[in-house]
Amino acid sequence: MIQARILIIDDDPDVLTALRLLLKKEVVEVIIEKNPEKIPAILSSESIDLVLLDMNFKSTINSGNEGLYWLSRIKELKKDILVVMITAYGAIDLAVQSLKQGAEDFIVKPWLNDSLIETVKGLLSRKENKDLKPKNTQMALADVIGESDIMKAVFYKLGKIAPTDANILILGENGTGKDLIATAIHKQSNRAKQAFVKVDVGALTDSLFESELFGHKKGAFTDAREDREGRFESANKGTLFLDEIGNISLQQQAKLLTVLQNRQVTRLGNNQPVDVDIRLVCATNIPLRELANESRFRKDLIYRINTVEIQVPPLRDRGDDILLLAEHFIKRYADKYMKVISDIDKKARKKLLEYHYPGNVRELQYSIERAVIMSENSVLSSEDIIFSPIENAQAQLSSEKNAHNLIELERNTIIKVIEKHNGNISKAAKELGITRTALYRRLSKYNI
Repeated sequence: MIQARILIIDDDPDVLTALRLLLKKEVVEVIIEKNPEKIPAILSSESIDLVLLDMNFKSTINSGNEGLYWLSRIKELKKDILVVMITAYGAIDLAVQSLKQGAEDFIVKPWLNDSLIETVKGLLSRKENKDLKPKNTQMALADVIGESDIMKAVFYKLGKIAPTDANILILGENGTGKDLIATAIHKQSNRAKQAFVKVDVGALTDSLFESELFGHKKGAFTDAREDREGRFESANKGTLFLDEIGNISLQQQAKLLTVLQNRQVTRLGNNQPVDVDIRLVCATNIPLRELANESRFRKDLIYRINTVEIQVPPLRDRGDDILLLAEHFIKRYADKYMKVISDIDKKARKKLLEYHYPGNVRELQYSIERAVIMSENSVLSSEDIIFSPIENAQAQLSSEKNAHNLIELERNTIIKVIEKHNGNISKAAKELGITRTALYRRLSKYNI
């Protein structure tokens, strides 16, 4: 038993009772209180080591969020006291904000008993040993690189939600790394040893949508020469990642909603439903406020896919992360192309930091790869770094609000780059700083 006293503040009597019964075997004393306005009096009369504090109360305090208010009051009264916030999925963003205001950690309702006990005992033990250090908020996230505050908040949020089975919606501009975040969620989840199945649903036609996702029986349609399981069945017990979810039609949304509600799929040409157990992760570059327009996206489906949302910030908001990423890509492509390049000069660093990156991390990646290929020195210079002409054209003309010129300039730029590479789509896409799929879409759009 740890020689410590815990104060639990929550206006739900059931929560207070459950936490008291859970923790009373771990510490000397557990004090419970429904009214947060009694916090100052309790702290002045009792020796408290750790506070478990709810984020929301039916309080007279008109602060927008009572949890953050009472966190600040606790820290004013006793600066060194440990505070762990109690929150629900919908308030995780506020809970992450509480970490910046002095909270040590937060737990999410409904909590896992073992995890909660481990969190509390860990904090109290380190305090007892006078070795309390801030919790490392950076996850081991493969190629997801960042040390900015905005990315640390993302990493911490991922660390909390990845081990759960909550459905996650990843939001962010094109090129921000939403697919890497989805992969990281799977690797940090309890399903990490099972399948991770990715589908670009935005690229599926109506005729392919059901067959690709739900599977088909032999003879279900002209080209169905054999039985085939869909992506839902392939991801059974694992994670299914639906990319570009915001681009599917209302008819496709209705079919997807039925499967998510029933957790069953029925292959085309078959009447026998199959149970599926998947963790769903979705991504889109469409802002949530636009998805909320029911003429575009069903609200009932949004609620199904969006238990928790992750907003991946644009590269322009990430400060010195730009240089970290640039150094990472330099090493990768120097190794790939067997070049001896070890650094970036001062002017090049300034150029990288001042650019606005309409294509985000993907644009930076292609720009660095191009610079490494073309450079003849061991240090990249400002002249070596050339940003995507197609992204620059889009950004410039967008600011001028000239849609006609934008279309013409983008079309002409694509034609020139393709001609330069004698019709090689891969090389053209790389120079333009976009994916081959994105280039094919533009070729179709402009009838090139």
